[in-house]
Amino acid sequence: MKLMHCPLNGPRNISEFQYGGVVKTMPDPVAGSDDAWRDYIVYEPNVAGPVLEWWCHLPTSYWFIAERDTVSDRIIRTMPAAEMFGATPAAGDET
Repeated sequence: MKLMHCPLNGPRNISEFQYGGVVKTMPDPVAGSDDAWRDYIVYEPNVAGPVLEWWCHLPTSYWFIAERDTVSDRIIRTMPAAEMFGATPAAGDET
């Protein structure tokens, strides 16, 4: 049985997760060209080696980031998205 470490729930069976795509930078909503948006939406990089990916723990709908080696299919580490992008204030918080 293959396990993945969920940052929220700990080690879980891989069948509880859904792949969400490679982590990539979104084009500027105003200044981004049609080509930039096409590339962002349609094309996925085909990297051989470590890559950062979005994953969702389906029972809790918790989205997080996993670093996975695409050659060996080994999960190197997992982390909450806030670790990569910074924490965002909760609804109603004024900071």
